[in-house]
Amino acid sequence: MVQVVRARLRAKSLLALVLAVSGAPARAQTIEDGLMMPRNNLCTGFLYTHDRWEKYWEGSLKRINGNIGTITTETLSWMGNYGVTDRLNVIAMVPYVKTSASQGVLHGMKGFQDITVAAKYHLLETDFTKHGTLRTIVVATAGAPLTDYTPDFMPLSIGSASNSLSGRLTLTFHARKGWFIHGSGGYTWRGKVTLDREAYFTENRLFLSDEVAMPDVFSYTLSAGYLMPRLHVPISFSQQITRGGGDIRRQDMPFVSNRMNFQKVEALAMYYLPNPKNLSVRVAGTYAVNGRNVGQSTTITAGLLYTFHF
Repeated sequence: MVQVVRARLRAKSLLALVLAVSGAPARAQTIEDGLMMPRNNLCTGFLYTHDRWEKYWEGSLKRINGNIGTITTETLSWMGNYGVTDRLNVIAMVPYVKTSASQGVLHGMKGFQDITVAAKYHLLETDFTKHGTLRTIVVATAGAPLTDYTPDFMPLSIGSASNSLSGRLTLTFHARKGWFIHGSGGYTWRGKVTLDREAYFTENRLFLSDEVAMPDVFSYTLSAGYLMPRLHVPISFSQQITRGGGDIRRQDMPFVSNRMNFQKVEALAMYYLPNPKNLSVRVAGTYAVNGRNVGQSTTITAGLLYTFHF
């Protein structure tokens, strides 16, 4: 019964989609992919995400809770990416999140969530057989809450309110005819969370403290698709594995430090308009196929991104 709303560790988590343009039509870029923004180019724009679920995993038990009905999370995210050099990009993202339940007496929350800032470095590129090239990229990411929202209201809280640091390694093979395969893995360290109460119960233990130790998170993404100057069409599988944390207790609300694991599939289409030539349109759909202490969510994302050349 958990909606993990935070800058993407997927991190689906966590998190930021941007463009890269170099005189020709732009190419999509995220923290996780193997593409880079050229020097002195800035891409910025907004993405709208609609996420909903009714079924969820209470530990390993899949169930429905009629007291809350369907949980809906809407997110409007601003994002930007600047090419400091051809090998170094700086990426930022700020989401505004709104949650709601279709039944019961629990009220949703809304507000600015966490700011995410990432440095993405192109470490190595080399020919890999005569059919294409292999690229290696490393990413360092930091996240922190923007507002004093409470994390102690799952599944309607807008985030976990935890400071975080993560490292990521990405390998991508690009065939010369436009096809690619891609793998990216990252590890996130999360700081303690402070609650508005002096004690809490989790993992069959009573803690006489307002501080909650958050488990770290490992995540990876595997993708394959087609990339041409005006079209980017990847299909991805991603998994998040929480390194600790307990399960939701039977008939209880979820807790901020619960183990939150999931496996998701995503299909994305991004098209770069011929006019105006620096504008792109992105549409994606994501579905949770398996999980633990998370909702079986269906997520639709759409957005517009524009690139400025300096």
